[in-house]
Amino acid sequence: MNGTTDKIKGRVEEAAGVLTNDKKLKNRGKVDQAAGNLKDAIAKTIDKAVSAVNRDKR
Repeated sequence: MNGTTDKIKGRVEEAAGVLTNDKKLKNRGKVDQAAGNLKDAIAKTIDKAVSAVNRDKR
C-alpha cells in the first residue's frame, strides 16, 4: 500500500471507531494515518535524493 491508501484506510477506521465507540478501532485508524504520512515523507525524501544524484551525474 502507498501512503495515500493508508491514510484513507486509517480515516475510515477512525470514523468507524468514533461511530461505534470502539477506541481500539479509532486508535488503529490514527496509526494507519500516521503510517501513511510517514510513507509519503519517505517517498518524497527518496525522490529528492535520486534527483540530486542524477543531477550530479550530468
